[in-house]
Amino acid sequence: MFKKLDDVELRYSKLQNQLQDTAFSSDPSKLTAALKENAELEPIVKTYQEYKKAIKDLESNKGILVNENDEELREMAKEEVRILESAVANLEKNLTLLLLPKDPNDEKNIILEIRAGAGGDEASLFAEELFSGYVHYANKKGWRVEVLSESWGNVGGYKEVIAMVRGDKVYSKLKYESGVHRVQRVPRTETQGRVHTSTVTVAVIPEAEEVEVKIDPKDIRIDVFRSSGKGGQSVNTTDSAVRVTHLPTGMIVSCQDEKSQHKNKEKALKVLYSRLLQIEQDKAQKSASDQRLAQIGTGDRSERIRTYNFPQSRMTDHRIGLTLHSLIDIVKGDFDQVVEPLVAHFQAEAMKMSQ
Repeated sequence: MFKKLDDVELRYSKLQNQLQDTAFSSDPSKLTAALKENAELEPIVKTYQEYKKAIKDLESNKGILVNENDEELREMAKEEVRILESAVANLEKNLTLLLLPKDPNDEKNIILEIRAGAGGDEASLFAEELFSGYVHYANKKGWRVEVLSESWGNVGGYKEVIAMVRGDKVYSKLKYESGVHRVQRVPRTETQGRVHTSTVTVAVIPEAEEVEVKIDPKDIRIDVFRSSGKGGQSVNTTDSAVRVTHLPTGMIVSCQDEKSQHKNKEKALKVLYSRLLQIEQDKAQKSASDQRLAQIGTGDRSERIRTYNFPQSRMTDHRIGLTLHSLIDIVKGDFDQVVEPLVAHFQAEAMKMSQ
């Protein structure tokens, strides 16, 4: 690990010199690439330098314990040794995390798809509630949410909602939300007070650029139709809604949120590109390491990942055995209570695999 850290520090030093060279910085493409690499290496180098200083201070204080006769100085050194040993252990752990291979999608925006599953109207109502919670969470993070497509249930709520979430490292935080979310509560329509179980599915797909996915224009069919809102009432008198069908896979994406047919087509294609890229990445991951994915989990949308039990105000994430009794806060947007333990867990699993 330390040989790798020395190499990173050397590379960082070379980058610093390049960034100060006016001839180098006059090339926009080289400058952009260098600034990006510099930003990636800087936290590693700063932590490594802090680690080396802590090691030096630790050795110095241990020397005092060996060579110093003054009891007061020895007691001070003993306390410093205790503090520094703890700091060194934490810094070593942080350095290991920083050196883990980065998920290339972590920096990306996402396509968030939520669909009602089992449970009829109650599933649709919870789909809307869960989506609202993610919107509140995004607002707290300073992210922007743009609804791309929505389909309403019979009594309100969503049969399906698809949205783009843009911001800093959105995928890195929400990638573990994909899966089946189960809700247990008394539905609004229940007259006997019985608890029902319903499900919604969540898919978190990293946004794809067109250069990452090649689609032959002959492989897609584009249909236009009139938009409709809640309850099927017409909200548009022109054929502005767009349905894009990818013929080789049979994948269909519809978008009717915008009044402009062009904008709806653009949004639908964005979702299609992202879904197709996700399929390819899933195939690559599976073929690369079935064993690793089995051990650390894939966040696959078919897995039941979480239960929201309203009568007991309890949320349980089944993948890591996390139970929290602050359900109302969570569904209102305080997802950090769940997201941060998930990120820490999967980082720890990745560390085990790298050893």
